[in-house]
Amino acid sequence: MSSVTVSIDPHVHSDESYDGHEPIELILEHAAEIGLDAVVITDHDVIGESKRAAELAPEYGLIGIPGVEVSTAHGHLLAVGVERMPPRRRPYDETIAWIHERGGVAIVPHPFQRSRHGVRQRNIPVPETDDEGALVADGDPVDEVDAVEVFNAWLFTGYRNRRARRFAATYDYPGVAASDAHHLEYVGRAFTEVRIEGRESAADVTATDVLDAIRDGTTTVDGRRAPIRMAAKHYVGAAGRKSGYYARTGAVRSATAARRGVAETLSTARVAAIQGTHRAARVLSWIT
Repeated sequence: MSSVTVSIDPHVHSDESYDGHEPIELILEHAAEIGLDAVVITDHDVIGESKRAAELAPEYGLIGIPGVEVSTAHGHLLAVGVERMPPRRRPYDETIAWIHERGGVAIVPHPFQRSRHGVRQRNIPVPETDDEGALVADGDPVDEVDAVEVFNAWLFTGYRNRRARRFAATYDYPGVAASDAHHLEYVGRAFTEVRIEGRESAADVTATDVLDAIRDGTTTVDGRRAPIRMAAKHYVGAAGRKSGYYARTGAVRSATAARRGVAETLSTARVAAIQGTHRAARVLSWIT
């Protein structure tokens, strides 16, 4: 049977995220230029731009896959392949079930890193094991995650990447690598190669094919080689693409930036005033 391998960055943030910086058009253009076959926009608790990116992706020669990074009661969770925003602040296992009911895959991002809202290991639903760590064959079934982010580019040599790999190996979960990019130059710095059976070329691959392959575990993590393989295209190419993009959209972007600047200035002023009042009250409490 024929097969093809596609390269995917399944965890990227656009400017719809509160901490993202780039518009989806620029991300898609950059992803195509550096040789990715798909990029999943997973903004924090919003899905509008991700759905739009999935619709636009074929125009850039990419596979369109929507997604979102949802804040659960126990930490962040990637919902890939869903068309709606999952309920926020629900238990981890309930959110996984919600994703599965809608045909998506649930991926644990940056596991165990609490400073970035990574889930604690005890909150990830896993099959029952015995005292020696072996899986119990007749244990109660649980709605498990589909994959674990075992290489997050923000944790390039991090202990938690290694711990995530051990966790995935223990429970036989597929591993994925992702950039977790918030700036253009980091898109694709780590990525996942997914083998798709029964397809002749990447042009024949659908989003459903990718989701099925992730579930089946035909993934290969590619993160450590990414800086060597892609660095020049990332940093030099990203700068040129950003300049060109903002030149083309300068008028609209300038107006937007001006409005955003005014809003940020007013917000900063309000915060400063509140902080000043609090400090004054604290000092007064010391004196009195």
